[in-house]
Amino acid sequence: MKTDNVLTSGSSRRTFLKKGMVTASAGTLGLTLMARETAALMQEGPRPEEKSGRLTRGDAAMLRFAAAAEILETDFWVQYNELGGVPNTSEVPGGTGNPLYTAALAVLDADMPQYIHDNTDDEFTHQNFLNAYLVSKGADPISLEPFRTLPGSTATGSSGKLRLTNLMQLTVDTSWWTRYRIDDHNPDLDPNFVFPQAVPTLNTGQHTAIPRTDADTADASDPKGFLQAIANTAGFHFATIEQGGTSLYPSMAQRATHPEVLRILISIGPTETMHFQTWQDKAGNATPLTAVDPMTGVSVTFPDLTPTSVGESLKANLIMPEPCPFLSRKLPPCSIIRPTETKGIAKGVVKFLTDMGLFMGQSQAFFDLLNDLAEDADEARRGRD
Repeated sequence: MKTDNVLTSGSSRRTFLKKGMVTASAGTLGLTLMARETAALMQEGPRPEEKSGRLTRGDAAMLRFAAAAEILETDFWVQYNELGGVPNTSEVPGGTGNPLYTAALAVLDADMPQYIHDNTDDEFTHQNFLNAYLVSKGADPISLEPFRTLPGSTATGSSGKLRLTNLMQLTVDTSWWTRYRIDDHNPDLDPNFVFPQAVPTLNTGQHTAIPRTDADTADASDPKGFLQAIANTAGFHFATIEQGGTSLYPSMAQRATHPEVLRILISIGPTETMHFQTWQDKAGNATPLTAVDPMTGVSVTFPDLTPTSVGESLKANLIMPEPCPFLSRKLPPCSIIRPTETKGIAKGVVKFLTDMGLFMGQSQAFFDLLNDLAEDADEARRGRD
């Protein structure tokens, strides 16, 4: 069939995927119309590359990748907000809240629902602004709506909508915890150094960060039960995601050509850092416990990171970035965001999120599109048309 040829033949697949998705976001199309348009595109074969308008191709590609990343981020933050935030507000519609899950999150901080809501609101504004800016410059925006196919939680409070991301099979890399506390290594200068995990068992197996069904809230009265483990997992996942954005924006900014595009990247990026700092602080309050997932049999252990005896590379309240080598070991240490190496940053982000399990269940077409967007962003060079 023509469909198979279009989706599996190199540049034909690439041009179809990207043109199809940017076309879908150009109007206020419903999912049915998007699906119809996508099917038509599959019959038409290769399409031109997306338009850059009055932006350089590199600048447009970086903003388009950032918009896609923000769309994905918004999708999972909406899931968190429906169940554990401040649901169904004018800023963040959807959901009715899950009181038991919300109470478990509040163990990390009583203001967690408000923080979750506000983080979600921020991501909505990022995705909307980036796409609107692209359109204002005559460049193609991006939509991922045709990939909204994943079932989410059916627990009390969930809207039941289909999702782009999966929060129920996560493998969470918590090495950022020690990366920001160790003072003699920087991943940009020491790419082979392995930073220890704060919660090693989160980095193995698959863990849910939201209640999948009401069965996951059955032990809510146990302060060290599985529901609290779910809330702890969410707390560390929040920070894990936001530290990624903290590095993405300054890494891409180094490739920007137009001063306004540079301004966008260095203005959105620090908000990701503010999110990260907030969530890192809250993750340190996670209740020490060991729990077993009754559905999968996977065990998770959250250590107590508060006593001085754990050492400075793990101690919870050391949340300020420890000074470390920067640019050259011949220079004095400096407190910085790390990593900020620009080479391959977008493809690195896609791999990071994929390895996390965030896209478990997505189609090959989804991964092809995301990797193509990342490739284009990584090809951007300052001063190149």
